[in-house]
Amino acid sequence: MTEQDRLSMLKTDLGISSTGYDDRLKQYLQTAEKYIIKEGASTLDKTKLEDAQLIVMYAAWMWRKRDTGDGMPRMLRWSLNNRVLSEKARS
Repeated sequence: MTEQDRLSMLKTDLGISSTGYDDRLKQYLQTAEKYIIKEGASTLDKTKLEDAQLIVMYAAWMWRKRDTGDGMPRMLRWSLNNRVLSEKARS
């Protein structure tokens, strides 16, 4: 998956059709990737659909929580934990 694919996925998730937020959303995607790596997914491969979707979910949560302040959703925490644990099990 390309950066543009991930950006399109994020915009669809957030219901944004304008290009006005593209630069900011790209920053959210980059930041989400860094946070996921800090959580322990050091072999994150953003070209793979599963990893790209995790990055998009994390970025969407970061975008939404700026208004609500909500904690991480259980679905996202579960996906992140599974990704990290599966990586640890492979090594």
